[in-house]
Amino acid sequence: MPPILTRMDLEFTGEIWFWKGPAPWYFVTVPDEPSADLEATSANVTYGWGMIPVTAQIGDTTWTTSLFPKDGLYIVPIKANIRKAESLEVGDTIKVQLTVAL
Repeated sequence: MPPILTRMDLEFTGEIWFWKGPAPWYFVTVPDEPSADLEATSANVTYGWGMIPVTAQIGDTTWTTSLFPKDGLYIVPIKANIRKAESLEVGDTIKVQLTVAL
């Protein structure tokens, strides 16, 4: 019998971008392949609207957040305290680690 997975770990690099919207936010987009992996398990972990709760890590900073579905991919919100702690700016290419509890 195969082992039962209790979490999914993903790692990728992406560029920080800014969304002006009514409530401005900074994001990094999860690339195609990891987004497909997330989509495959989304029905088991989403709490509505396709949002997926994760533990994220950039550099030395770890926090809990939720991924948003957008244009067939997922996006990771990068809060001000995370950007400040890691000295991040729009346009920076960063390594992101995500853990999804299954």
